[in-house]
Amino acid sequence: MTSHSTHAPQHVEVAIVGGGQAGLSMSWHLKQAGISHRVFERKRCFSEWRDARWDSFCLVTPNWQCRLPGFGYAQEYGGDDPQGFMLREQIVAYLDAYIASFAPPVLEGVEVTRIEPLIGGGFGIRTSAGEYTANQVVLASGVYQKPVIPRSAERLPASITQLHSSSYRNPQQLPPGATLVVGSGQSGCQIAEDLHLAGREVHLCVGRAPRSPRVYRGREVTDWLTDSGYYDLPYETHPQKATVREKTNHYLTGRDGGREIDLRRRALEGMQLYGSFRDIDGRTLRFAPDLARNLDEADRSYNNIRALVDDYIAKAGIDAPTEPAYVAPWTPQADAVELDYVAQNLTNIVWAIGFTADYAYAQLPVFDGRGHPVHKRGITPCPGVYFMGLAWQNTWGSGRFADVGKDAAYLLPTIVDLQRARQQRQAA
Repeated sequence: MTSHSTHAPQHVEVAIVGGGQAGLSMSWHLKQAGISHRVFERKRCFSEWRDARWDSFCLVTPNWQCRLPGFGYAQEYGGDDPQGFMLREQIVAYLDAYIASFAPPVLEGVEVTRIEPLIGGGFGIRTSAGEYTANQVVLASGVYQKPVIPRSAERLPASITQLHSSSYRNPQQLPPGATLVVGSGQSGCQIAEDLHLAGREVHLCVGRAPRSPRVYRGREVTDWLTDSGYYDLPYETHPQKATVREKTNHYLTGRDGGREIDLRRRALEGMQLYGSFRDIDGRTLRFAPDLARNLDEADRSYNNIRALVDDYIAKAGIDAPTEPAYVAPWTPQADAVELDYVAQNLTNIVWAIGFTADYAYAQLPVFDGRGHPVHKRGITPCPGVYFMGLAWQNTWGSGRFADVGKDAAYLLPTIVDLQRARQQRQAA
């Protein structure tokens, strides 16, 4: 590591990159174990929750699933609405209280620009505030780093306002006229609903995101799936195996006390639905002819979750009310594959097609040919390097408030063992 400072690098046992729920969960466990560490956060802790959520944003899972290490929603935080869905400001208050509960050693406003192995062991860390060394590093910067916007968007005129979903705040933010939301994951569907409920004309590109029921057979579906053990199922034994890591989150909402989202019903109310976004040709937006298929696939996921609950109820011998089978209230007669944005008075586009990870700072042998992390439950082939906060790092709850603490707890023994081995070598 080439020094750019006359000062010797500061040293810590463990360096954590990222001050979100993953990085701070790891910090909590390290602090409990008495292990020296620093958390480097380039903005402010939990900045994505503070700055990249719209005004009406709320959790899509019940509050009781907020169980960061040592700070459960009800017991330690004192929350009084476990089956509710916290709004953005309430989520931030919970997270600020978590920080205050154990005072993690965080350096906010400090960006890590490079991590590389050192000759003789350990890692060199270059930051915007100087250089550090560490014996072990945890990469917890997350996978929501670089907003995805297709290059074809550059061909749209300046008269059309374009936003990524992370920059959307409320319907009043957008100029009058119709809005196209591209992407039907959780953000896309909820933003489309936000606009629709405000009386705005909405066009929605429906991709292959699955959907989920909210309440079924008398209970919140997440309660059923928790009791059945489904959420504890490791990806290795999941029916979809490792491919589940590539799946988009199921769409539903915590809005209005929590409910499911059925895009077919929104279509009956006037929301215009299209298939997957393809391209832009002059004043024409083009879509794939897959709307009917994508809606059917979302319903198949919805019905599969219902079937999982039915199976659990039957095997456990639980007395629960029954519900009729889902019947689609609307079916597209033909896939609309074009939209003339001038004729439709389309003045806004919200790109809700996700993010890509940015690990450019990590000059470490822990990535595959596509730049994806190589790990087993966060432990990489490079001793002393770990990942935290990845989707399905182990289970459905990995990276989420629900179970990110379990992933951190799993890494802790390996971190402790490597620290002890190093100390024994030094003492010999």
